[in-house]
Amino acid sequence: MANNSNRKVYAIFVAGGSGTRMGTVTPKQFIELNGIPVLQRTIARFYECIPDLNVITVLPRRHFKTWRDLCIKYDFNIPQTLVEGGITRFHSVRNALDRILDTDSVVMIHDGVRPLVTDGLINALLDASAPGFAIVPVTPVTDTLRYQDFHLPDPDRSQIDAVQTPQVFIASDIKEAYANAYELGFTDDVSVAIKHGLKVRRIPGLKYNIKLTTPEDIVVAEQLISICLPDGSVPVRKK
Repeated sequence: MANNSNRKVYAIFVAGGSGTRMGTVTPKQFIELNGIPVLQRTIARFYECIPDLNVITVLPRRHFKTWRDLCIKYDFNIPQTLVEGGITRFHSVRNALDRILDTDSVVMIHDGVRPLVTDGLINALLDASAPGFAIVPVTPVTDTLRYQDFHLPDPDRSQIDAVQTPQVFIASDIKEAYANAYELGFTDDVSVAIKHGLKVRRIPGLKYNIKLTTPEDIVVAEQLISICLPDGSVPVRKK
């Protein structure tokens, strides 16, 4: 963790999904992925990398009991603080940040349904964290992009990133950013940070650090998990 080795690390897992696009009654964070709930896999991936991690799990109040029951059922004993989500992702993260009193700590904010993050990415983000910066993992856009009005010029994809989580901040910076009023343009944590004046440091993300949204994502994730190395990475096939 380089210069951040003496800082506490908090991870906020935002898990307020409903499962509508997944086409299931069960919220997607609780769906089994190779026999283990998605949210459990996600939290465990971080905890295996950072054994002294402080975990904050954000859920709708109505899902608290479901999650507690699942933790008992699957013998999931990682200590965590449960926080009630808000009406938007912004308000959910703000509620979680209110629980962090150590303003010198590092805060990682992650989608609860991105279980394929690796040790390498987590450590790269932690190493890059610094006061005044938002650290964000990104991947290049490879598809051709077009506006719905095909008569408009195509966007220059070389200037566009696909943005992932976790996004990483020093606690004092991101708490101050979230103290500002909510805006519709806040699509993720880095957008809140930019509005507050933080600089952005881009870190190469992972192709397989996917957010599970559709049934097809579950199938892909199950296949990837079956070949993952202990650090969560996917072996690269040599040509």
